[in-house]
Amino acid sequence: MTEWRPFYHDGMRELQDRFDGRRVADALAAHRRRYDFWPEDRALIEAAPFFVIATSYGEYTDCSLRSGIPGFVKIVGPGTIEFPEYDGNSMYRTLGNISRNPNVGLLFVKFDGKTLRVRMNGRATIHDDAETLARHHAAKVVVRVVCEMFSNCPRSVHDLEQGELSPYLPRPGYDTPAPQWKSRDYIKDILPAGDPHRQRD
Repeated sequence: MTEWRPFYHDGMRELQDRFDGRRVADALAAHRRRYDFWPEDRALIEAAPFFVIATSYGEYTDCSLRSGIPGFVKIVGPGTIEFPEYDGNSMYRTLGNISRNPNVGLLFVKFDGKTLRVRMNGRATIHDDAETLARHHAAKVVVRVVCEMFSNCPRSVHDLEQGELSPYLPRPGYDTPAPQWKSRDYIKDILPAGDPHRQRD
């Protein structure tokens, strides 16, 4: 059983309080954080042709793209995925960081107007046993990640298939519509002071 740290640290809390966002942050953590896959998570991950992974160790930080034929990321247990590490450029920045610090951040997103996105904070391990390698064609090693997941506002996701930018992003001379999530029962009455979409008494 993975022991997870608190979802927010002091720096996050300070900014939540500065901008009157603690209520919303706590509500989102209570309703959107999870340790197993929702059906939409599973569909997104199993069909993904790529994802982004962030790793770090001491002063070294790195963000990288991992790509493959859809299905290259496999769900192998509750809240657990695996992906292959293929032959690459021999820098081993991602794997090297993981070998020293297992904490990773992953982002899966689909740019087709369906606003599918899931953020995953996890602890990664590197595997090269025959049974694990056999699940991943051409893998040099396999990375397994036990995940804490959460969905957040998808309004930033552009519809690249149609060549359309998100209508929910601010721009000069434009009345930005409220994203759907701000109308949820557990959010609509606790929006921060000054939020343009906050319900007026």
